[in-house]
Amino acid sequence: MACRTFLTTLLLGLAALCCAACVGSSPTPLAPALRGSIGVPHHGVITDAVELPRQGEGYRLLRSNGVRWGTAGLVAAVQRAAAEVARARPGGAPLLVGDLSARFGGETRGHRSHRTGRDADLLLYALTPDGRPVRSPGFVEFGPDGLARLPDGSAERPSSPSDGDEYVRFDVERQWLLVRSLLRSPDAPVQWLFLARWLEALVVEYARARGEDPELVWYAESVLLQPGDSTAHADHIHLRVACTPDGFLSGCLGGGPYWPWLPATPQLVPPADDDLAAALLDDLLPGAAAASPRTAAPDSAL
Repeated sequence: MACRTFLTTLLLGLAALCCAACVGSSPTPLAPALRGSIGVPHHGVITDAVELPRQGEGYRLLRSNGVRWGTAGLVAAVQRAAAEVARARPGGAPLLVGDLSARFGGETRGHRSHRTGRDADLLLYALTPDGRPVRSPGFVEFGPDGLARLPDGSAERPSSPSDGDEYVRFDVERQWLLVRSLLRSPDAPVQWLFLARWLEALVVEYARARGEDPELVWYAESVLLQPGDSTAHADHIHLRVACTPDGFLSGCLGGGPYWPWLPATPQLVPPADDDLAAALLDDLLPGAAAASPRTAAPDSAL
């Protein structure tokens, strides 16, 4: 009995080490089931990535650096949200989209995450101080008063600015419409929307003031977060989508809580230790498991 217990423990340990090695690297013929978004956002890769077109209804890319790949759900969610904002408030400037992930994921310049196709940087909507929609000036930081100073040389900054012309104002209305669309997206479940806490306060209070569904506002309060391990995110909103139920089965991992309102995840029931050990032993030594006392047929059946 002691020998069998030791063998079971040894085989289970070897299996765990093999699984850990597979998940920690890119897909190989040894792990064909690992597909899509694989690993955690700061340490992983992606297969079957979808490219976000350079421009579409209500949005355009900020850069042409090739870092514009993501899961099909992420890309569809960004496209849908940008289009819904443009239709709700026509005539405004498009959403500027920053980096997503590289073609096959992995490390990209300037990012700790953005490695598994589940992250996207979305620049903030802006207004002139007197309330006219204006093209986003790029990564400029908005303060608690909702104003951001335009950098020298900005296309939106007049050569001889008068009072107020060197600033843009945070467009809280369109920003809320974007957040609302992302939270309602059927394409991808939102896990986080990283944003400076003072801008989050403006967005949430605006939603409450216009009488939005309290449950939806609670969702927004839950996922909006100022990150503690990077900049405050006062110049853009960082969208991260959660693993889908199918994604959990093909290598997608972590990156934050899986909120209770998201689709139910599959619950796997592990096999008994003896059954797992017998299966592994049979793979290593074909026929050995069948010859063991536990699996041999009883005398009455011979």
